[in-house]
Amino acid sequence: MATSISFPRFLRLGSGALDDLGQVLGDLGVRRPLVVTDAFMVKTGAAERMMSIIAAAGKDGALFSDTVPDPTTDSLTAGVEAAAAHDADVVIGFGGGSPMDTAKAISVLYRGGGRMNDYRAPGPYTGPALPIVAVPTTAGSGSEATQFTVITDSATDEKMLCPGLSFLPIAAIVDPDLTVSMPARLSADTGVDALTHAIEAYVSAKNNPIADALALNAMRTIGTHLLRVYRDGEDREARGAMMAAATQAGMAFSNSSVCLVHGMSRPIGGNFHVAHGLSNAMLLPAVTRFSVSGAEARYAECARQLGAAAAGDADAAAAAQLVTYLEQLCADVEVPTPSSYGIDRAEWDRLTPTMAEQALASGSPNNNPVVPTAEQIEDLYREVF
Repeated sequence: MATSISFPRFLRLGSGALDDLGQVLGDLGVRRPLVVTDAFMVKTGAAERMMSIIAAAGKDGALFSDTVPDPTTDSLTAGVEAAAAHDADVVIGFGGGSPMDTAKAISVLYRGGGRMNDYRAPGPYTGPALPIVAVPTTAGSGSEATQFTVITDSATDEKMLCPGLSFLPIAAIVDPDLTVSMPARLSADTGVDALTHAIEAYVSAKNNPIADALALNAMRTIGTHLLRVYRDGEDREARGAMMAAATQAGMAFSNSSVCLVHGMSRPIGGNFHVAHGLSNAMLLPAVTRFSVSGAEARYAECARQLGAAAAGDADAAAAAQLVTYLEQLCADVEVPTPSSYGIDRAEWDRLTPTMAEQALASGSPNNNPVVPTAEQIEDLYREVF
């Protein structure tokens, strides 16, 4: 069966890339962009800078800054209304994964109508949508290069994966200068998020040579630079490397898919309001240990790319060393457990069966090297707590 590969049409990568936004909008032939961002980007002045670039390019921009972390179906209403009021012909997602996911949802709802629940997996949606320009300010989600958005159902707290080419940005502007102010905790969580994307893309049942190449290069880069940005946020070389790796990892999983870590991560975020990158990090070592037997050679190659194993190490040894490496990495960047994060054990146990059902319903666990049962997922939730 042929593999479908899709990337943004325009990609500007490197220090100062944000200054090219006006030219990108000109190349797209759009005139009325709606910038979708959050209050933090307004407070720092970054949103004002973007609006100035848009105005200097002769475009009539409008700003919507009421996005929320882990966007919900309820939070999208005002954004769609803002797009309609401005008669927007393009949406610019500016910020971390949440503003970019919000921008993607607004673009589809504004043109496609209906409710976000209509676009949930398995999908995919390839119908009408405004063109999307993505400008990430964190090095992690890879949303600038993916054909997915994740929106929480306000009624049920379930994080819904919504796939399809209509969610893929037409352009991405990846400027590492925008990440220099990220605190260490966010640098760690988004960095492990990007690593999870790369590993899961590589071991996914839907792996393919194009996604493999992107995932492996992302792993090599993250293995060299993640601890550097965690320990020194002013390390601009490391910031640039992590930004490129996050985009590569996003491209990889967008064209290969994610697996069990993501399937289990979304319910944690939806039910306990844990940031996506952090919930991935909480799960990555334990889920990898559970999964290595299903793709030992591929996990071994992950270990080699990360520097956790030598080229001559046998696959079994290298795969085991990967688990040890991930455990140590998460310790080095101080990833909390759900318990130390402050989640109530009784509530965690009560929701564990529901979270397992939600994980399976997302479809992501079916791509895992070892496809789990609901009971095995419940066991993993108990193990990581």
